[in-house]
Amino acid sequence: MGKPTGFMEYTRELPEERPPSERIHDWLEFHLHLPEKKLKVQGARCMDCGVPFCHTGIMLSGMTSGCPINNLIPDWNDLVYRGLWREALDRLHKTNNFPEFTGRICPAPCEAACVLGINEPPVTIKNIECAIIDKGFEEGWVVPEPPAKRTGKKVAIVGSGPAGLACAAQLNKAGHSVTAFERDDRIGGLLMYGIPNPHLDKKVVERRIDLLVKEGIKFITNTEVGKDYPADKFIKEFDAVVLCGGATKPRDLPIPGRELKGIHFAMEFLHKSIKSLLDSNLQDGNYISAKDKHVIVLGGGDTGTDCVATAMRMGCKSLTQFEILPQPPRERAPENPWPEWPKVYFLDYGQKEAAAVFGSDPRKYSMMTKSFVGDNKGNVKELHTVQIEWHKGDNGRPVYREIPGTEKLWPAELVLLALGFLGPENTLLTQLGVELDERSNAKAEYGRFATNIKGIFTAGDMRRGQSLVVWAINEGRGAARECDRYLMGSTQLP
Repeated sequence: MGKPTGFMEYTRELPEERPPSERIHDWLEFHLHLPEKKLKVQGARCMDCGVPFCHTGIMLSGMTSGCPINNLIPDWNDLVYRGLWREALDRLHKTNNFPEFTGRICPAPCEAACVLGINEPPVTIKNIECAIIDKGFEEGWVVPEPPAKRTGKKVAIVGSGPAGLACAAQLNKAGHSVTAFERDDRIGGLLMYGIPNPHLDKKVVERRIDLLVKEGIKFITNTEVGKDYPADKFIKEFDAVVLCGGATKPRDLPIPGRELKGIHFAMEFLHKSIKSLLDSNLQDGNYISAKDKHVIVLGGGDTGTDCVATAMRMGCKSLTQFEILPQPPRERAPENPWPEWPKVYFLDYGQKEAAAVFGSDPRKYSMMTKSFVGDNKGNVKELHTVQIEWHKGDNGRPVYREIPGTEKLWPAELVLLALGFLGPENTLLTQLGVELDERSNAKAEYGRFATNIKGIFTAGDMRRGQSLVVWAINEGRGAARECDRYLMGSTQLP
C-alpha cells in the first residue's frame, strides 16, 4: 500500500496547529490540515506490511490496540497517495459513519499499532482520515442517502452520542423508522456538550445531524425516557429499543471539605460552558466561570485536558492539574511493547496552552489530594496534597504510600473533578428491568448486545463503561446489526 519504498524515503510530518498563545483567545478549532501534496507523501509512508495491525481493534493489557471500527486504513492511504480522494472517501465510509468526529477527537490507537511504528514514527493515519472527510464535504460528495424502501418496523434509540447516532444511522439504512431520544436540548450527547469547541467544532456535529435528519431519522430533544416519557408507553410504541445512554455517573472525591462551593464535576463545568457559548457566546452568564481564579483540575484524562483548555480560554489566574499516577516515560517501557497503546509522556492540546501562558506543563504527578479548605463564606480557597510513591504490593498490583514531609497547600478557587465515570444512570434501566453487570453497566454480551429483556439492546458506554468514541461507534453499529436481525430474522448490516 502507498509507495513501496515510501516509509524509507519520507519522514512523518504533522500539520501545524494554531499557536497556543493565539488560540486561547477564541473558541475556534485548533486543527489545521497539511496541503494535499504533503498528505499524499504521508499516505505514501503506509507500508505493504502484510499484516496491518492498524485496523485490528483488539484489547491488549486492558488497552485498545488498532482501530475498533476496523477502518480500511491501508486502502485509503494508498488511494490518497494516488490522488483518488473520492474513492478514499467511499472506503472510509464503509466502516466509519462519522470520520469527521474520529479524525478530530480519537486518540488514534491505529497509529499506536502501525507496523512502521515498531522502530520509526508511525503513519499519520488520523490526519489523513480527517482530511479525506473534510474534502468530501468541501467537494459536495457527502450527501443524504435515505433508504429506498421502509420495512414498517419502528425502533427507538435512547441517547444521541456516538453510539446512538451510529446505531440510528445503520438501522435507518436497513429501512427501519428510527426515533432517537435525547434529554438535552441539542443532539450529539458528549459530542455536543462534553467536548469543547476548539477540539470539536459544533458546526461539524450539526452538519452530520442535518444529514441524518434528511435521511429520515427523527430526533426528539428535551425528553428523558423514564422521566418525561413513561417507560411502559415507550416499550409499547416501538418494535425494538436500543439503549445508548452513556456512562454518565461521575466518580466523586469524598474527602474533607468536599461540600464547599467552587468544587464541581468536570462534565458540569464543560456542559454549562459549551451550552452558554452556543446559546449566547457566554453572554448569558449561565456557566461556571474560571476567570481570574486559581483553578485546579483533578484527573489527567481527556476530560481533564478539555477542562484545562476551557479554563485557559476563560482567563484563569493559574492552572494546575493533579495526576495520582507517576509521570510516564518519554519512550515505551520494556513492559509496554508494540502494539500496545504507548504509555508515554506527551503534551496534549490543553497542556500546551497552559504551558504557553504559565511557562510549564501544568500537570503534577504522583499527587494525592487530602482535603479542601474553605473561607468563612463556604467557598473553597485551598487544596491540601501529599506526594505518593508507587510500588508493587504482595499481590503484584501497584500500591502507593504517602511520602512524609511532602504535604503542600495550593490556592484553589475553582476545583474540577475529572476522575472518570462509574457507569450509567440506572433510573431507566431499573424501570425497564434491564439486568446490570458487576460494574453496574447494562448487561449484554459483546457481539450480541441483547439485554435480558426481549427486544431491548444496549451499546456504547452504557454497556461497556467509559471508553473511546471509536468503541462507541463500533458498538452502535454492532447493536444495529443485531437489532435488525431480531426484527427481520436476518441482516445485511456489517
